[in-house]
Amino acid sequence: MAHYVIIGAGECGTRAAFGLREKGFGDEVTLIGSEPVAPYERPPLSKAGLAGALQPKFIAAPERYAESSIHLRTDATAINLDVRNKIVTLADGAIIAYDKLLLATGARARPFPGMPESSACIRSLRTHHDAMALHHMLKPGRHIAIIGGGFIGLEVAATARKLGADVTVLEGLERILKRGVPEVIADAVCARHRVEGVRIRCGVSIESLNEADEKAVITLAAGDVVEADLVLVGIGARPNVELAEKAGIAIENGIAVNAQLQTSALDVFAAGDCCSFPLDIYSGIRVRLESWRNAQEQGNLAAANMLGTGEAVSAVPWFWSDQYDMTLQIAGLAEGAVTHLRRDLGDGAFILFHLDETGRLIAASGIGPGNAVARDIRLAEMLIAARACPDPAALTTSHVKLKSLLAA
Repeated sequence: MAHYVIIGAGECGTRAAFGLREKGFGDEVTLIGSEPVAPYERPPLSKAGLAGALQPKFIAAPERYAESSIHLRTDATAINLDVRNKIVTLADGAIIAYDKLLLATGARARPFPGMPESSACIRSLRTHHDAMALHHMLKPGRHIAIIGGGFIGLEVAATARKLGADVTVLEGLERILKRGVPEVIADAVCARHRVEGVRIRCGVSIESLNEADEKAVITLAAGDVVEADLVLVGIGARPNVELAEKAGIAIENGIAVNAQLQTSALDVFAAGDCCSFPLDIYSGIRVRLESWRNAQEQGNLAAANMLGTGEAVSAVPWFWSDQYDMTLQIAGLAEGAVTHLRRDLGDGAFILFHLDETGRLIAASGIGPGNAVARDIRLAEMLIAARACPDPAALTTSHVKLKSLLAA
């Protein structure tokens, strides 16, 4: 009987485990997770999780694992991988043999240089435990400082303001959301945060981050000091590659895989936040994506390819962020775009279409209240996948339906 093992019980690994069953695999499946609870969704951590949800949002009801004959091992950490003999060693000494292995080890919060390893008032956000710890500090009369003006930092800022805390965001670059978000959309997000009372300071350099008298103390290079009851460090994430690297598997901005998610080791696959892969729709450039949908899609794809289907990654990258009543959505990769066209949708919602030098649509970015941009971003995503070169005038004219451009 074959034994397929998955290390990492996040969105990607869990989706792969159930995907194996859905695709007819009837032999043994083991899913190994380092946290003490059943697998859960991470996007709510900066929203409902911070607002005080006592239970995480489970990816599947805990009883479904047994019902699907998936051996779920929680609170278990893999510390060694022997790819020659096909065995995994856990921290408790257990040795697990596999026939095929999926590394879905995800990523972890990037620490601020020199920050204390354990501090009640200097924290990051990656787990439900982190969210619960942060929640107790988010209340009226508390000052929360957030280092990093990216998605996590801004989502936490929005949630903290809803809970009544005072919020300061410190960003080292000249504007928030510098990586991957057009300036006009970042400006709209920044304006909304300021209306809500968030203080945003960009272009600041931090000299030190310390704890004193149960307060966090941020000393800026300019000499001024920011004191806070809580500092959230939100400066990105690092892929968890140590297990693979120690095993001799190729690493390149994550665990390097081919288009079928195979690593350099025989019968070892990798997927989700931890891996980098070539994307054919963008001339084979190697990318690593940290997003819920990518993790889910690659979990399904990894399951299929572990069963020998040989399918290549083809999905268009997609990402979203909810802040207050606004939703920001991005489809595709805008790097290399030379033309940026705007379509206004009313009620403050708009979409930017990003075209390369050939006129091909390579990305679309939108923002608006609720689901105002969702349908058009989805249609733009389909145009990107079709490698379409739509009429620029049609893209900017709101009464021209994007669906008609897709049909053309």
